[in-house]
Amino acid sequence: MSESLFGIHGTALQLRSQRLALITSNIANAATPGYKARDLDFAAALKARNEGLGTDRAAEKATRYRVPVMPSLDGNTVEMATEQTAFAENAVAYQATLGFLRGRIETLTRALKGE
Repeated sequence: MSESLFGIHGTALQLRSQRLALITSNIANAATPGYKARDLDFAAALKARNEGLGTDRAAEKATRYRVPVMPSLDGNTVEMATEQTAFAENAVAYQATLGFLRGRIETLTRALKGE
């Protein structure tokens, strides 16, 4: 029912949240030797979700390892500048999606009130 009410925005919010979890995991493991940074290919996850996969499975299928610009000697591929940029980009997109959902909820509320 939520997909018929909120369209793609509910799915987008879930995927953005999962991407945020991956990015924060990368940041938390920036000093862990051998840690491989991962990211969610949002477009691929959304496509997989629209093809019928569940949100979690779509996110899993679209998770990719980052290719570092300058790998560290200990095998860790987390680059803080890249992670901070991805975090900020994802946060802005998350807020935009919330804005779309807020507008949809306000429209539904007004319709229910008969305004």
